[in-house]
Amino acid sequence: MPLTFSTNSDALPLHVIAADQLEGWIAAQEGTVATWIAAAGFKAALGEVLLVPDANGAPMMALAGYGSAAKRARGRFGLAAAAAKLPEGCYRLAGDLSAVAVEEEALGWLLSGYVFDRYAKTSGARARLVAPEGVDAARLEAIAAGEALTRDLINTPASDMGPEELEDAARGLATEFGAVFDVIRGEALLEQNFPMIHAVGRASDRAPRLIDFTWGETGPKLTLVGKGVCFDTGGLNIKPGASMGLMKKDMGGAATVLGLARMIMALGLPVRLRVLIPAVENAISGSAFRPQDILTARNGLTVEINNTDAEGRLVLADALALGAEDGPDLMLSMATLTGAARVAVGPDIAPYFTDDDAVAAAIAQAGARVADPVWRLPFHQPYESMIEPGIADLDNAPKGGFAGSITAALFLRRFAGEGARYTHFDIYGWQPASAPGRPKGGVGQGARAVLEALPEVLGL
Repeated sequence: MPLTFSTNSDALPLHVIAADQLEGWIAAQEGTVATWIAAAGFKAALGEVLLVPDANGAPMMALAGYGSAAKRARGRFGLAAAAAKLPEGCYRLAGDLSAVAVEEEALGWLLSGYVFDRYAKTSGARARLVAPEGVDAARLEAIAAGEALTRDLINTPASDMGPEELEDAARGLATEFGAVFDVIRGEALLEQNFPMIHAVGRASDRAPRLIDFTWGETGPKLTLVGKGVCFDTGGLNIKPGASMGLMKKDMGGAATVLGLARMIMALGLPVRLRVLIPAVENAISGSAFRPQDILTARNGLTVEINNTDAEGRLVLADALALGAEDGPDLMLSMATLTGAARVAVGPDIAPYFTDDDAVAAAIAQAGARVADPVWRLPFHQPYESMIEPGIADLDNAPKGGFAGSITAALFLRRFAGEGARYTHFDIYGWQPASAPGRPKGGVGQGARAVLEALPEVLGL
């Protein structure tokens, strides 16, 4: 089902009723409606639905429970839970919506229609919604389409989503919006000075590559960098099976960046957008890079390899160094980078790092407005010594395990350019259990917060 709003003028009225409003709402209805609701035992619990018939037995309205404020605060997209339970058809929000977060709920309804059915027939919510009055329908549809792209890319297994397929997806997006597309593959990475992308990807028979596309001719320069490790075995420091099970999602940063880029281009934001994706498979073979190898990055910094499973920061480093050469007004990276971030904030929150307090505040406030939870973590200067091994400029996997997300972010900052306006997101990219508007599987994190914050951050 398309993630778009319905234009059906005969859509069934849908009354969204909070639990503390139910008694007053019933009192204002005619007797037969009140009798039907009482007989059905409708309590307006969050996600509860009820169809109310007319005298002939045909539905004349639908009710959706909105629960209590306390229940709503424990999640998001509460109305999407009702959308998943309503029968197929078209609905329009009716009555007093003053207590409803209309824009958030309208987006959640759209996202409830998402389904990943490439390999097996399945379906999402079949109920469609007429765009509520006052909502920017085109904007929400563009956001939903970007989120669907992210989810599709993450959900696709590595057998069908290697570096080449990720390149194809990026090229298709660039073509759709008239962006200028380029890619550097295989040995050409060495020739054009991307040694760490090449080192991480060279063990696979699926050639590593750097995907690069640009869009927009005026406005501030915005560069998005996404980690595109299409599968991560851990390399010679091989992961245990339990840790390898979800590694198809290790390109979740690239997927989220592509989803965000889609939103930006579809909405026509006045920026000069650049998207950089180092796409590799971290495999095992005789040509794999090794522990205690020392690699020289694009910007000349040397890196001692103390764990081949800390490969994401290596490929991002070369891409960030390239991005910095162009002097962007804002450079932002997204990566499924560390387990430490998940331990710190769990799977539902996207931690981010920035030295710019204004950028940090804009993203935090935007995330709260659009129900995309984010949390700032620090570029903590005293930990810089933890990523300096002595034998090389940098250590890709500091010993001890402390502050793993922070040390990874500090590592990346070394490649973003001196004094750069740089922000890094360490996302999870996966919904562990189904929730309203978010089925189990791949999910975008941070993209909607960034999109919402960009006008303030870039002065658009």
